Amino acid sequence: MKRKDFFISLSTALAGGLISVAVFYFIVVDNSRKNINFSDQIKNEKFVNFEPSMIKSSGTTDFTLAAQKTVPAVVHVRIVEKQMVQYYQNPLYNFFYGNSQKQYRVQPVVASGSGVIISDDGYIITNNHVVENADEIEVTLNDKRTYIAKLIGTDTFTDIALIKIDENKLPFITYGDSENLKIGEWVLAVGNPFNLTSTVTAGIVSAKARNINILNKKYAVESFIQTDAAVNPGNSGGALVNTEGELVGINTAIESRTGSYTGYSFAVPVSIAKKVVEDLRKYGKVQRAYIGVSINDINSEFAKSNGIKKIEGVYINGVNENGAAKNAGLLEGDIILKVAGVPVNKVSELQEQISKYRPGDKINFTIKRKNKIKSFLVILRNIEGNTNVINKNETVSFLGANLKEITPNEAKRLRITNGVKIIEIKEGKLKNIGIKKGFIITKINRQNVEIPQDVKNIINNISGGVYIEGIYPNGMTAYYAFGM
Repeated sequence: MKRKDFFISLSTALAGGLISVAVFYFIVVDNSRKNINFSDQIKNEKFVNFEPSMIKSSGTTDFTLAAQKTVPAVVHVRIVEKQMVQYYQNPLYNFFYGNSQKQYRVQPVVASGSGVIISDDGYIITNNHVVENADEIEVTLNDKRTYIAKLIGTDTFTDIALIKIDENKLPFITYGDSENLKIGEWVLAVGNPFNLTSTVTAGIVSAKARNINILNKKYAVESFIQTDAAVNPGNSGGALVNTEGELVGINTAIESRTGSYTGYSFAVPVSIAKKVVEDLRKYGKVQRAYIGVSINDINSEFAKSNGIKKIEGVYINGVNENGAAKNAGLLEGDIILKVAGVPVNKVSELQEQISKYRPGDKINFTIKRKNKIKSFLVILRNIEGNTNVINKNETVSFLGANLKEITPNEAKRLRITNGVKIIEIKEGKLKNIGIKKGFIITKINRQNVEIPQDVKNIINNISGGVYIEGIYPNGMTAYYAFGM
């Protein structure tokens, strides 16, 4: 059994023929966004046929109240992304003199999803993948009023985003309790796809704390609620509510071969989404806490090979030298049984619990060590190993350079998925090897660089040569190397 580091996304490749998990990218014909103009949008758009849920009920379960409370607060989110598209002019010139110079023009790409109003003054939760590359965000309410929305913030590690429209006295959905959802409990999936106004389907909670390896991020938090409520493209970012009409999740993904619903859908628990939204409103950036351990699920094979008598908890493979766990006294070989009194039996359950807290929070951990139960007070830390607030525009200084996360627009323009930008460079190793201001580091020793702290963490754990890959703002790729 391989070790699973807590800070590393538990991404795996699925063999061909297995069912893939499709994230909703909404005006979808072939499971990808299409480069289309506004006039083609209506003509070429294909709609999904929604079938009514087949609900067997004893007559005591009534969904009408929940639907009435939630439908007015679920909105349609339409985004426009302006892409630079290459084309060629003057075919006669090309015929006689060869290829002419490449030309570019702006091509609008339209996509859509759903969103959930969470306050009467216009704050709306949706998915990050719905709005991350948007140049313009348009929100249509259930009563057909339309607004231009402002992007407040996004979090790629949970696929949650927060937008806002300038309006008051709006209907909104109150937060419920996703942690106390029971397997088999009825839930409703409410979306607003394709400007058809809200659609409501019902199903049950099939599983909790599902890790489906879809976010593909090193620090991703995947602990999805799985349901069999019918969810189709266009519903992503919509509401998963209980029978009281309370928000318990944000619909995010489906399991499908075709991009349409085939039996399972997945939602980010509101326990995670709520904290992300609160951070984005207050700080502009999620204040993510870490305990500083590498961890592993415990199954029968792992238990047998490690002499574990009872299959429970999450196994600590290693403890980071300057992490919160080390400082609190946790050791390699300890088994985490509870976090703040909540049992954790999977890595995804542990991630979900930690994601609710911020650096500096003091959390009680129940640990099994050599078959004895112990309790430890752990003061959680941020990615930098301290308890400070990390501001939205904060930079990291390392090896003479100030580093900052790239913006979604920079990533889109350069067609990269990750990287950190050097916004200032002084005397130091990076300047000595020829790196210039503006360079975007995408990989170090073949490891993806997603946040500024990655540069520190990766290089500090290298004892030999350092190989840096990246790209300049003009699109020129470059490679640098130095020895430690």
